[in-house]
Amino acid sequence: METARHEEAPRVLVVDDEKVIRGILSDFLTTEGLIVRTAENGEAALAELQRRSYNLVISDLKMPRMGGLELLEAINRLQLPVLTIIISGFGTVETAIEAMKRGAYDYVLKPFKVEDIVHIVKRALERQRLERENMRLREAVSVYQISEAISQSLSVEPILRLLVDTAVEELGADAVTLLLEEDENSGQYSERMRRCRDGHEDALSQPKVGELLRCYEGAMPVLAHGAKLQQFFATEIDSESVVAFCSIPLVVRHRIVGMLNACSYTRGCKFNEGQRKMLAVLASRAAFSIENARLYQHLLDSKQRLEVANLSLEENFRQTIVGFANALEESDRYTRGHSERVSHFARLIGEGLGLSERDLDRVVLSAKVHDIGKIGIPSEKLNKAGRLTPDEIAMFRTHPEKGRRILDPIPFLRDLVPAVYCHHECYDGSGYPQGLRGPDIPLIGRIISVADTYDAMTTDRAYRRALPHAAAMAELKRCAGTQLDPEIVAVFERELGRLGFDRADAGQLVLPAMALVGGL
Repeated sequence: METARHEEAPRVLVVDDEKVIRGILSDFLTTEGLIVRTAENGEAALAELQRRSYNLVISDLKMPRMGGLELLEAINRLQLPVLTIIISGFGTVETAIEAMKRGAYDYVLKPFKVEDIVHIVKRALERQRLERENMRLREAVSVYQISEAISQSLSVEPILRLLVDTAVEELGADAVTLLLEEDENSGQYSERMRRCRDGHEDALSQPKVGELLRCYEGAMPVLAHGAKLQQFFATEIDSESVVAFCSIPLVVRHRIVGMLNACSYTRGCKFNEGQRKMLAVLASRAAFSIENARLYQHLLDSKQRLEVANLSLEENFRQTIVGFANALEESDRYTRGHSERVSHFARLIGEGLGLSERDLDRVVLSAKVHDIGKIGIPSEKLNKAGRLTPDEIAMFRTHPEKGRRILDPIPFLRDLVPAVYCHHECYDGSGYPQGLRGPDIPLIGRIISVADTYDAMTTDRAYRRALPHAAAMAELKRCAGTQLDPEIVAVFERELGRLGFDRADAGQLVLPAMALVGGL
């Protein structure tokens, strides 16, 4: 299905078997700045909804082949993220109630005033916008809560409770269970924590662990409803009582240490992809928290184990932060692996500068999380193919400060702050967020700026194709002394040449400096 770009106006689908009404509504809504398409019946509308993404559907109640209520039911069954307004010339209180029960946003009787329809449409779109903003805010708050729990608690119970409570509230699930591996690499899992909403305390639906493990290939979550539920529940009673099911593996170092299962017993409820993504982010944070807590218990046994476990603990914290960055990049096929590549280039520069092994480790880890502040930026903005608006540019430019706020509360990750906070400073003082100049910019920030810019140019992005190596190096040298530290550019060119990346290409394209900055 084609997805509507975020920068476009809201899309509205008008469905009515009367051509005159379709035309009137289309004309008036188009003058309001909306993108409007029409369909003559519910069947045609459903096909159009599966081809393109829409914000709103305005549908007549009675139409040949498929009416408004049947269309509404199909929209719910397919979990399409669209609001629906039903209009009818044969309406009764009963049909209005039935439409609202099936999820209609509003119900309007014919004949109607076009101004009333426009007002309802504006109200529906504003509600949709606020719901999406609230969802993003809840996601950010939940991620920060998990981060705070990780940094302040080494007891597993509060972390698990926070994870389960958040899953219940954010998904609207009726029951959430958390299973943990009984012994390391045992493959046996037992329930560690459960929470049920009022009225569902006796819910005992148990998914088939073996089937979940088979479906977790590649650590992918499970999202199921309808007939697919039979695959995951041991008894027919369970599969019939559960309406929607979502299961997320808790993975640490490629090992499944637990599973988070959410069930809904409420008719009409279906977990969507956004909720699955939210739960996956929370579960990835909790997985490392669980491992940290288990390590901490071993720390109490002896001084020797304390020293070893402390190193593992710090590494797990680092991996947790790297997990933030990885979760962010996984939402965009163009930037997937970006931070890992930047870390390799940054280490190469550090070696060329003669940095110590300890400083090289700091450079590598800093590079892996240099864009951590973008976790609060909506994915449709990160993936935007067109030119950014001034407001969008301003939003992107907040990510160094957001990254600093994420890392600064964790004592042994504060060494990463200079790179995260300063990798968009420019050598001539024209960068952000502080406008630092030359050697006032921390060395690690200048290193990552060069590595980040090079990778941004030599990989495909939503807004352009990758440049060949020689063209990218030519642009780096052109920006040396303005955007980039000339000494570091020279070291980078030398080290890449030593590895055989010095072959020239004919007919190279050189982009303007502002088009190549590493993703803003």
